Amino acid sequence: MNLEKDLQERSQHSCELCKATESLSIYTVQPSKKVNLTDSIYACETCTSQIENSDLLNPNHWRCLNDSMWSEFLPVQVIAWRMLNRVLSAGWSQDLLDMMYLDEEPLEWAKALGDGVEESTKVIHRDVNGVILEAGDSVVLIKDLKVKGSSMIAKQGTAVRRISLDHDNETYIEGKVDGKHIVIITQFVKKL
Repeated sequence: MNLEKDLQERSQHSCELCKATESLSIYTVQPSKKVNLTDSIYACETCTSQIENSDLLNPNHWRCLNDSMWSEFLPVQVIAWRMLNRVLSAGWSQDLLDMMYLDEEPLEWAKALGDGVEESTKVIHRDVNGVILEAGDSVVLIKDLKVKGSSMIAKQGTAVRRISLDHDNETYIEGKVDGKHIVIITQFVKKL
């Protein structure tokens, strides 16, 4: 079986978050780089667009987490935890978070993008122009960079898509250049 069929079967052909049945696709829960059953969910376009873009966030849409947060599947639980933290200002989500329990490893995965962390202690990644970078963003290199431990040189103007962030160091991001996964210093990139 392929991944989409497995996810369709697991989700009963509906969004694993809100139960919508239209515009469904595979969504890999960041910062995972593996597109597989244990790191992915089957979600609608409304949910994925709000997960990826906080400007589109509609707190009332996420009331659906009252049911889906109890899913037996970890990637669904992780997204539920993250989204409940993102809509804390709505008031009702704190009650759901208080009821939710994640073991240490899934909780670490859920917190990997900075959700649930106080603003004053968050590690914020910024490009050369001071624009905030988020996991999944695309950046372009602003100068040629030698890749440590390799003879490869990442050329100026190279686009790096779907970056991931180092959550301990605000100056490091990760991405693929010419098929090779590398660490890049934020002062050498510009957000696309």
